[in-house]
Amino acid sequence: MKKTLAGLGKFNKVIVIAISLPVVLSILLVRMQSVAYRELIPPECRLQKWDIPVSLTAENQDAFTQKQKAPLIQRLPVTCCQGDTSCLDEVLYGQIPDKKALISAIAHSLQYLQTANAAAAYQNYPVAGITRDRVFKSLKRFRELLLKTNSATELHQAIEREFVLYQSVGKDNKGSVLFTAYYEPLYAASRVPTAEYRYPVYRLPPDLNSWTKPHPTRLELEGVDGLQGAKGKLRGLELFWFRDRLEPYLAQIEGSARLQLADGTQTTIGYAGNNAYNYKSIGRELVNDGKLPLQGITLPIILDYFQKHPQELNIYIPRDRSFVFFQENHGQPAQGFINVPLTAERSIATDKSLMPPGALALIHTSIPFVNPSGKIEERIVSRYVLDQDTGGAIKGAGRVDYFLGTGKLAGDRAGVTVSNGQLFYLLLKSQN
Repeated sequence: MKKTLAGLGKFNKVIVIAISLPVVLSILLVRMQSVAYRELIPPECRLQKWDIPVSLTAENQDAFTQKQKAPLIQRLPVTCCQGDTSCLDEVLYGQIPDKKALISAIAHSLQYLQTANAAAAYQNYPVAGITRDRVFKSLKRFRELLLKTNSATELHQAIEREFVLYQSVGKDNKGSVLFTAYYEPLYAASRVPTAEYRYPVYRLPPDLNSWTKPHPTRLELEGVDGLQGAKGKLRGLELFWFRDRLEPYLAQIEGSARLQLADGTQTTIGYAGNNAYNYKSIGRELVNDGKLPLQGITLPIILDYFQKHPQELNIYIPRDRSFVFFQENHGQPAQGFINVPLTAERSIATDKSLMPPGALALIHTSIPFVNPSGKIEERIVSRYVLDQDTGGAIKGAGRVDYFLGTGKLAGDRAGVTVSNGQLFYLLLKSQN
């Protein structure tokens, strides 16, 4: 799982609950809550096709009980506006590897849905009509349609015939959802401490459950400078060492990382546990202290600030009391909250107290891509994804974190991902 910095997404950790990786970009910065709504498509199309219909919004008032509303509303599939290619997931048919990636992600969710953890997760799911069995059957049927259809339009038409959508009520009860992104960073690291590699990440303490509560904070565990862990409860638990203090902290926010070791080999680390404190965004702290403006804040802006003022890392990192422990995953791909591998561009993180784990979803939002000239530009897209993760900063029906993959390019894209859009879950019609 993960948290959210400001331009990263999800913070593959769930913090107090249990976090899995997502890998997140929802990290150090605080996902901007004051982001103005972006026009994703022509107004008449957006209002008629993507927002929750006014009639359904009114009906949903009956779902309020003791200040709690249903997070999803059932509706018919969105009929594409003429000429609106953003309505279709066209890359599935333009690039064979992309179709294979979605099929692989579906297989991971189907695997999860047959576990005891899935049975427990769906036992008291709050939305009527959404059951583990229905989610499982819907995924299998969607996979069959994906394999036999020859175009995005043909797939969309099949979905209109056989599926209904459950749309997130969003942050405004009209369907508006804030999207951020996260990724798996790639860092240079060492298995042993050296003069160059000084900043460690740590294994899960075997006696964590016996620690007195509240648990020690980040400051108490590793000190102001991040180098005092060997003097306390973390002694002997060092797993890998990094050159820069910010890197192990970012790994904690994302919940995972891929490491390039000095001997030329690579390995991976993933979330193993935490100290049970809520995450505090250091991006938000910079804003609160007047060091950065809230409007337009992104992860690259935050990173640039600390590059210019490295001494201030010892001021702001200790303010985040949460602390994440890792395990070595020996090159295995990043895993999400439901303990399946995350798939770049096809896995999302949501609030798992509200959204159905492992389910097939459709997102419609603005995502940054790299154009042929190497510059990042935004495009409005629809993508079929699997809900396989969560994060400490991903709370409520109006938040989604989109997993963009591994490495610098994924990080560059994730760091500037922040837009409004819509989130839908696809379920077979009851008679199917």
